[in-house]
Amino acid sequence: MYLHTLGPKGFGPYRNYLVNSSWETVKELAKLGLGDDVHLEILELPVVYAEVEKRIKKIWAELQPKLAVHVGMMASSKVIALEQCGRRTGYTDRDLRGAYPHEGCCLLEGPERIESTINTRSVCKNISCPGVDVIYSRDAGRYLCEYAYYISLYNGNGRALFIHVPQLTQTLSAEKLGQALQKIIQEVLRQLEPTSGLPK
Repeated sequence: MYLHTLGPKGFGPYRNYLVNSSWETVKELAKLGLGDDVHLEILELPVVYAEVEKRIKKIWAELQPKLAVHVGMMASSKVIALEQCGRRTGYTDRDLRGAYPHEGCCLLEGPERIESTINTRSVCKNISCPGVDVIYSRDAGRYLCEYAYYISLYNGNGRALFIHVPQLTQTLSAEKLGQALQKIIQEVLRQLEPTSGLPK
């Protein structure tokens, strides 16, 4: 089976964090790969609403991936969180350019909430990542992470996933998080296989 997977996408530095664990984790995943039958591309996104929206729309319009996986850092967490949905409104925190979406809204015409076609609760149950817990979440934080997720879910008809990773520490290295990310995405791909309709 050949599955064109675009992502994951990690975010660049923001606020007081000079190293964003999401991008370091994604780079580790790129070294590990997802198997010979999966085409993996990675991209770092700036912490800027307008740029995130433009680039994600372009990805879906031009590359039309089967799945987009987005990865962001949740500085206050010590676990990996699989986000189930994205919300349209409530984006009032400013980005690195000091801007935020008009009326704090992703898309005026979109639904209030969009669910991923991925069953993240099932993914959490089916994997084991030594040294780091993986949890199900329905609140991606209403900043650039959830903004990117909503835009991707909308343009990809739900064929997207957002994964929050913790900050890097001595025990939670980029290598360990990259290995966990590999297991998570491989389980997601297994979940998609029965309904993908793609040739084996």
